Amino acid sequence: MMKLPALALSAAMIVAACSTGPASNAADNARFDASGEQPAAPLADAPFTVETAAAFDEPWAMTFLPGGRQALVTERAGKLKLWQEDGPVLDVAGVPPVAYGGQGGFGDVILAPDFATTGTIYLSWVEAGDGDNFGAVVGTAKLVQGDAPRLDGLRIIWKQDPKVPGRGHFSHRLAFSPDGKHLFITSGERQKFDPAQDMKANLGKVVRLNPDGSVPADNPFAAQGGVTAQIWSLGHRNLLGLTFDGAGRLWNQEMGPKGGDEVNLVERGANYGYPIVSNGDHYDGKPIPEHATRPEFAAPKLWWNPSVSPGGLAWYGGDLYPGWQNSLLMGALSGQGLIRMRVDGDRLHKADRWDFGTRIREVEVREDGSVWLLSDGKDGKLLKLVPKG
Repeated sequence: MMKLPALALSAAMIVAACSTGPASNAADNARFDASGEQPAAPLADAPFTVETAAAFDEPWAMTFLPGGRQALVTERAGKLKLWQEDGPVLDVAGVPPVAYGGQGGFGDVILAPDFATTGTIYLSWVEAGDGDNFGAVVGTAKLVQGDAPRLDGLRIIWKQDPKVPGRGHFSHRLAFSPDGKHLFITSGERQKFDPAQDMKANLGKVVRLNPDGSVPADNPFAAQGGVTAQIWSLGHRNLLGLTFDGAGRLWNQEMGPKGGDEVNLVERGANYGYPIVSNGDHYDGKPIPEHATRPEFAAPKLWWNPSVSPGGLAWYGGDLYPGWQNSLLMGALSGQGLIRMRVDGDRLHKADRWDFGTRIREVEVREDGSVWLLSDGKDGKLLKLVPKG
């Protein structure tokens, strides 16, 4: 595990505290990009203040409804909440039963591209199988709004295959392509390592489907049929963030093993190497060869060691926060904060990291360009970042 000397760390924190560092900091910024380093700056130095808007019990994901004054929030134990900026937080009826425990439970929630006319949403959650086996699933339903909101017509369109024992690394993040034609799903390797390279399993993969759950004919492995046909990319570990940038590129973040958390540019048919390569090591201390040793595998665009435990990922294209245009924003769980990365074509640069002193599970951007976060845990909070000045 890399550690900075005390003097270097102090100097680096000064660099990291600046939203847009001067040219003289180019060498330090390049060093952070090329290594696992990125010290956190105090929250007081951030270009925003933090307001608490609501409280939730183990919130995991959220999405704003059109207009931005309402949002759907999942709670991991199995509740779907409708937050209202000027009203009470309501329970949404008709949600599926979830297998809650470990890392499992209710997962992501997103709107269908045609939500404004159909009310369709997509949800992910964990279900139990035979014996002690579990797996993530994705479903779609119609959100009926009003004083007693509910889901109608819920149906499952995708499942992790195979279901396996254990309650970790489900991932189950969702994102639609900018043209609305394809649904992308992150599927973790379930702490089983080898499935990430197994083409007969959809574990440790990014999956690409049509909105109805069918397989697009132009998927890279469509001709092989079965779950293999679903695969868009492989060699992933635990993918807890997925987003498209303004140019239509797909990015994911994923928890590495001990060290080696990473952000990847997700490309058609690419293999990202886990568990054969990683910039981290196994938790039992066994080393894993680094990405540089196997150039045939796609390497991360950025990585972190010590781990920050990524949570949530969003693209920012607004102008409320100076210098943030065309950035990726990533929550940090063990890193307890927010990380900003500057997008430069197909490259990324570490820009800012702020210490919130609490685990950040989710990042979302509202229509007005404001950034909202969910903190993690039983006393989770919905937080709004209010620009200074």
